Amino acid sequence: MSGYIDLQVNGYAGVDFNSDNLTTDEVVRACRRLKADGTESILATVITARIDLMLLRISRLVELMESSAEVADCIRGIHVEGPFLNPAEGFIGAHPASDAMSANVGVTDQLLDAGNGNIKMVTLAPEMDQDAQVTKYLSERGIAVAAGHSDASLSDLNRAIDHGLKLFTHLGNGCPGLLPRHDNIVQRVLAVSERLKISFIADGHHVPAFALRNYLGIVPHENVVIVTDAISAAGLGPGRYELSGQVVQVDDDGAAWAACRTHYAGCASTFPQMVEVLTESVGVGDEQIQQWMITNPGQLLAVD
Repeated sequence: MSGYIDLQVNGYAGVDFNSDNLTTDEVVRACRRLKADGTESILATVITARIDLMLLRISRLVELMESSAEVADCIRGIHVEGPFLNPAEGFIGAHPASDAMSANVGVTDQLLDAGNGNIKMVTLAPEMDQDAQVTKYLSERGIAVAAGHSDASLSDLNRAIDHGLKLFTHLGNGCPGLLPRHDNIVQRVLAVSERLKISFIADGHHVPAFALRNYLGIVPHENVVIVTDAISAAGLGPGRYELSGQVVQVDDDGAAWAACRTHYAGCASTFPQMVEVLTESVGVGDEQIQQWMITNPGQLLAVD
C-alpha cells in the first residue's frame, strides 16, 4: 500500500527539519525516501524552541517548499508543535520546558506570518490557552488545531472542541510515565473520542502493541490517525542522531531515546514498519490501515 499522509514528521533519512542549516538537497533527499517508503505527503513538524529560532526554521521550510516543486509535492504544509505546551515534567516530553509558554495571539501571528499560509496544523495544550482564544483564532483561519503535551481537564478539552479543536496528538505519549489511575489525560481524551480525532505512534515502543489494541478498540475508526513522529533517524537504524539540537540515541530495537533516557524523543520508524506492527501485532486489516493513514489524516488537511 502507498499514498500515506503523515501529519507529524520532524525529519527523515538523516535530515532534521528543525536544523538551522537545512539545504534543498537534504530536503529533496528526505522527500524521495518518504515517497519510496509509500508516504505521499507530510506535514513537516517544527517543535518548540526559542521563538526566533522557530520563526527561522518555519521560514526556511517555506522557502524550500516555494522554490522546489519536488519538495512542495511531498511537504504539504507545516505542523507547529509548540510552544504553547504544558511545561511540567513528563508532559513537555522532548520539548525544552524553558521555551514553553501560554498561548497568545501575538506569538501566534508571528508564527503564521513566518509560515506564509503554509502552517496547516498547530499542537497546543488546551490548559495553556485561556478560554480557547488561540484555538478559536486558528480554527477561524482554516488551521487544524491539535491538543498535545497536555494535562487538560475534561472541561478544558470540551471547551477547546467547542472552539474548533480537531485532534489529540500522539495519545499515550507526551505525558508522565506515572499518572493517577483513573483521572488522567489518557482517560479524559478517550472520554471525548467520539468528538475528536486522536493520533497514535504505532511503532510498538511509544505505545506497546497490547495497549494500542485497547485504544483502537475504543476510539471510533473514523477518528483514528496514525503518525510516525519521525526524526532524522527514521529508516536508518541504531545510532546517534539530532533533533532540534538534541542528541537522540536509537537502540538496536529501534526505540529513539532522549539523552537522559527518561523519555522517547521522536520516532525512528517508518510507515511500512508501523504497518507491520499494526497488521502483525495488533491485528489490523488493510481497510483500517487505509482509513487511519490516508483518509482520516487527509480530512484534517481539508479543514480550510
